[in-house]
Amino acid sequence: MEGRIDVDKPLYDLKTFSGRFKHFAWMTDPRTCITSNEKLNEAKRLVESYRKGEEPKSTTKEQIKYAMKLYTSAFHPDSGELQNFCGRMSFQVPGGMLITGGMLTFYRTVPAVVLWQFINQSFNAVVNYTNRNANSPTTVTQLGVAYVSATTSALVAAIGCKNYWTKKASPIFQRYVPFAAVAAANCVNIPLMRQNEIINGIDVQDDKGHVVGKSRFAAIKGISQVVLSRITMAAPGMLVLPIIMEKLEQNASFKKATYLHAPFQTGMVGCFLLFMVPAACSIFPQTASMNTSTMRRLEPKLYDEMMKKTDGKPPAKVFYNKGL
Repeated sequence: MEGRIDVDKPLYDLKTFSGRFKHFAWMTDPRTCITSNEKLNEAKRLVESYRKGEEPKSTTKEQIKYAMKLYTSAFHPDSGELQNFCGRMSFQVPGGMLITGGMLTFYRTVPAVVLWQFINQSFNAVVNYTNRNANSPTTVTQLGVAYVSATTSALVAAIGCKNYWTKKASPIFQRYVPFAAVAAANCVNIPLMRQNEIINGIDVQDDKGHVVGKSRFAAIKGISQVVLSRITMAAPGMLVLPIIMEKLEQNASFKKATYLHAPFQTGMVGCFLLFMVPAACSIFPQTASMNTSTMRRLEPKLYDEMMKKTDGKPPAKVFYNKGL
């Protein structure tokens, strides 16, 4: 049948930044995170039946596109499993704005810093686990180590910066304590949460989608890109808002209205994240590529295994899911 939608391909061109931005803005739409599991499973069934050409005759293209949106936003691309509600990228805007708003508002005392970093790292741990490459299982022990290490690194960075900047820097720099903690924790949390990928490698595929081997370098490259994307996602709100608040608090009326500070900063963070979540996810393609000559040079053992699996005819380039 002509004009049918290929549900296994994105609706936008993911080879360009603008195409990826449209795709992730569509996929991370925060309105989808309130959709019930029943509706999400219905969307999955519709996509699967449409793939087989067995959808109800009255089904429209708009219904298929919306089902694809729900399916893409809530189900893992590797395992096809329904993702944890809080870990979905569609929950980044509401979840991130509440937590970041809290971190930016309550940064003046050590107990407040500890509390909000603990909440933030708990949230990050769920997000990182949910959006990992699902072909590399992680044990409960590894998850625990990753969580404790990331939380500890965030607290060390936050408390260290706070103590140092309180004595050495102007008040404006003290507002950057949350961002320093978030950046430090991302550099620890994501690699540790996905350590199995680094240790054992991740599946790499040829251009037809056939798994031809594993690569540790692909895992390291993908995880590094995710770390950079996550820091970029948080940066505008956490770097620009302190300047805005510093200026606003020079107004006596606004400074006295302390009850407005938290909701104002939370709302502003939400505005930043509405743009930055899809923008940060779009910096690098989710389906990344790598020349097999790189594997031959850096991973000779894994390259030899790929040679055996492909009867001595490995593809010139392999592809893999870097995760989000």
